[in-house]
Amino acid sequence: MVSGSQENISGFIIEGFSETPELQNHLFVLFLGIYLIILLGNLITFLVISWNPQLHTPMYIFLQNLSIIDISFTSDILPNLLHILLTQQNNISFFRCMTQLYIFMSLAGSEYFLLTAMSYDRYVAICDPLHYNVHMNRKHCAWLITATYIFGFVDSIGHVVIISKLSYCASRLINHFFCDIAPFLQLSCSSTFGVELLIYIDGTFLVFSSFLLTLTSYIFIISAILKIRSSEGRQKAFSTCASHLTCVITLYVTVICLYVRPKKMYSLKRDKYFSLLYIVLVPMLNPLIYTLKNREFKYSLIKMRQRIAFILDSC
Repeated sequence: MVSGSQENISGFIIEGFSETPELQNHLFVLFLGIYLIILLGNLITFLVISWNPQLHTPMYIFLQNLSIIDISFTSDILPNLLHILLTQQNNISFFRCMTQLYIFMSLAGSEYFLLTAMSYDRYVAICDPLHYNVHMNRKHCAWLITATYIFGFVDSIGHVVIISKLSYCASRLINHFFCDIAPFLQLSCSSTFGVELLIYIDGTFLVFSSFLLTLTSYIFIISAILKIRSSEGRQKAFSTCASHLTCVITLYVTVICLYVRPKKMYSLKRDKYFSLLYIVLVPMLNPLIYTLKNREFKYSLIKMRQRIAFILDSC
C-alpha cells in the first residue's frame, strides 16, 4: 500500500500494556474472553438474520452489516494485541502497521456512515411510515450500504498516505496497543501540520456531517414521537431507535474526544485506555443492545436453535 523512508524500514515497537508486566497473563485472558464474546455475539446476530427471511428488512440488514464491521474491526487489532501479551514480541513492520491503520480507519469510517444510514431508516419508519417501502426498498438499501463502505475505505487513503510520508527518526516505540494516528504524530520528527489539517478538515466535513445528519434525524424522530397521544405508542416508537441512539452517543463522544483536538492536547497513556471504549466495548455491546429487547430477533434465535438441535438429534 505504502512504502516508508529509510527511517521507517525497520518498523515499530508497540508498547501495548508493558508498563504492567505482572498483569500480562491476566490481560491476555481478559482480552481473549472479550474477543471471543465479540465474535460470538456478532456472528450469532449475522447468522440469525441470514437464516430468517422475515428479518430481511432494511433495519436488520443494516444491523447485519454492523456485525460484519465489528467482527472485522476487532479482528484487525485484538489478535495482534493477544500475540504481544502472550509472546512479548511487540515488533511490527512498517507495512503491516500502515495496513492495520488503514483497515482500522476504513472500518471506523464505514461504521459512522452505516449508523447515519440506520438513523435515516428510523427517521423514515417513524416520520413517514406510509412511504417506508418506497424510500427504503432493496435498491435504496443496497445503495446506502455500498456507499458506507466506499466512503469509509476511500476516505482513509489520504490519511494513511500522508502519515506514511512522515519521518520517524526520534523513536520507534508506539505508546499504544495498535497503530493509531496520535502515536505517529508524537513520534514524527518532521512537520505534522499537514496531517493535523487533514484530520480537522476530514473531521469537520465527514465525521461531523454524519453526526449532524444523525442528530437532525433524531430531532425529527423525537418530535414525531412526542406527537403520539398514547404513552404506549410513544414507548413503542422510541424503543425502535433507543438501541441505535445509545451506540451513536457512545461512538461519537469517544471519537470526537480522541481525535478532534490539537496535537498538544494528546495524552497517549490516557488515550490508550480511553480508546478501549470503541475498540472492544462498543463491538461487544452492540449485539446485546440491538437484540436483547427485540422480540423478532429473540424468536428467530429460539427457532434457529431448535432447528440446529433437531438436526443434531437426527444425526
